[in-house]
Amino acid sequence: MKILLLADTRKNELLVNFCIAYSPIFRRHDLASMENTARLLRSSTGLDVVGLSSDYTGGFDQLASRAMFNEIDAVVYLRDPMLAYYDSPNPLLKACDINSIPYATNLATAEVLTLAVDRGDLDWRELLK
Repeated sequence: MKILLLADTRKNELLVNFCIAYSPIFRRHDLASMENTARLLRSSTGLDVVGLSSDYTGGFDQLASRAMFNEIDAVVYLRDPMLAYYDSPNPLLKACDINSIPYATNLATAEVLTLAVDRGDLDWRELLK
């Protein structure tokens, strides 16, 4: 499965700790993130995470395009509700909703989604490719 791992700046440490805890699961999948987050995850967790464009809006537009073409199977995006742009439209999350791509935006749903990936609950996504 292709899994995106993202976090708003204040949630980066939480994402790192989450990835350390679930690294045995994540090692079996293709992982991607924004370049700076990917670099942080690689150095902190040892996971092989592909880095994508680090420009905020361009990066999310690029990820949304991948979601529209079903090149993404799941998204863990730990969001910070205290940010001014929290309620602004997010092209990635909209593309996930359109294409039935499951995403988690907090630690609780991230854990549920990761365990579902591990159990094979999302294997139906392979049929879309």
